[in-house]
Amino acid sequence: MSQLIETLANELERPRDVPDRIIDNIWSIYEIDRDAVGEFLETGMSDLEEHEYELILSPLFTPKLTDQVVFAELLGGESVPKSEWAGFVEQLEARPTVAQLVTRDGDYSVTLLEVILERYVYRLRLDGSIPEPVWGLLDQDVLAEDRKLFKAIARRAIWDTDARRTVLATYLSGVGLEDLYQVGDGIQFLELAEGFKPKDTGHLVGRIPQLQKTLREDIEAEDDTKPFFSEEIRANHGFDKDQRHQDEGRIEEKKRELAFLDRLHQAMGG
Repeated sequence: MSQLIETLANELERPRDVPDRIIDNIWSIYEIDRDAVGEFLETGMSDLEEHEYELILSPLFTPKLTDQVVFAELLGGESVPKSEWAGFVEQLEARPTVAQLVTRDGDYSVTLLEVILERYVYRLRLDGSIPEPVWGLLDQDVLAEDRKLFKAIARRAIWDTDARRTVLATYLSGVGLEDLYQVGDGIQFLELAEGFKPKDTGHLVGRIPQLQKTLREDIEAEDDTKPFFSEEIRANHGFDKDQRHQDEGRIEEKKRELAFLDRLHQAMGG
């Protein structure tokens, strides 16, 4: 497991930008000048209670799917039992593991304590696995650009029942046979599965037409809005150009989602 520990440490220690919302929270709670937040993170955190420390750093060290991709690529279909995780946290704390946080005024080093190390390790889906039927389907050429992503998707908790693993396998088989996959579909498929939580393949297939109908109605309703044909008319009516661009962006997003659902329905045999 030495390679896993090294990868954990490397990921935890890669530079991370501190977003404005964290800087604003520190400013409002601790009355720290925004330009001094970096120094506070590096030298002032030791004076905080554990829950305060966790509240500040947790947004930076809560793994996202992109983090899980790194470890899914490393582990493949292998599962790491939860009984080993506490040992990983101990080793990372003993190193120690030092985060590199980047603010608008510079780069700062912050030693990570157990509470943050545990948060990160325990949310990586290290105990996930990829059953053989699904693992074999990941080698399809149609998934080449998103193969690493799908290794992480396949390890997610949503597939922890036989019926839902069949949903995943059916989808992967379908996109391969019909060449229906487009880069990015994997994210939409995962979001749909985790949001809807289908009981089985039939449950998901039955849901798709309802979603398609709703999207078509939304798109038609948006398209019925008549555009302003000149800047003069737009100005006279007080119409916000930026707002129209936002509306057009929403329509295009819904059209992309509808196109995905069309591909999904075909892939699932609907």
